[in-house]
Amino acid sequence: MPGVPTTARYRCTGMQGVPMPVFLPVTENDLGTIRDIYDYYVRNTTATFHSEPVTVDELREFLFVGNPKYPSFLIQENDSIIGYCFLTRYKKRQAYDRTAEVSIYLRPEFTGKGIGVAALKVLKDAAAKSGIRVIIGTLCGENHASIRLMEKCGYERCAHIRNTGEKLGKVLDVVMYEKDL
Repeated sequence: MPGVPTTARYRCTGMQGVPMPVFLPVTENDLGTIRDIYDYYVRNTTATFHSEPVTVDELREFLFVGNPKYPSFLIQENDSIIGYCFLTRYKKRQAYDRTAEVSIYLRPEFTGKGIGVAALKVLKDAAAKSGIRVIIGTLCGENHASIRLMEKCGYERCAHIRNTGEKLGKVLDVVMYEKDL
């Protein structure tokens, strides 16, 4: 299936014409930086259910480099990497090939600035080009900022699974949001 070219660059504009970051395809050389951003969330938040820092090899299990169907993007502002976003398999069974899961991770100082909205648009466009028909976001039930982002971008809550995980001394729910393309 046609996907996003590996040399693609996307620039979005934010609210009221404010320039937003550039979205660049992830390369193998970027995985260390991505791991560092992700590991902040592993150590300090319930935004991910990993409870131990990941290795680059573990990262490759869900974030793909150069995959035309499930692209991954660095998010760059000026000359700094401020985050990343990606599409990944929903499940490893052929019947789910029409569905992808979305993830966005920003350095903490860049949250709440409209970058997530731009990232979801880039991911939605990439998914549509790849033949994906449904995109899903899986979130911790206490991740209110990401829940607001999903709802703001037209995703609908499709599941609420109670008491699913335990991290940082808390028993946590999982909520899922979906968008049909």
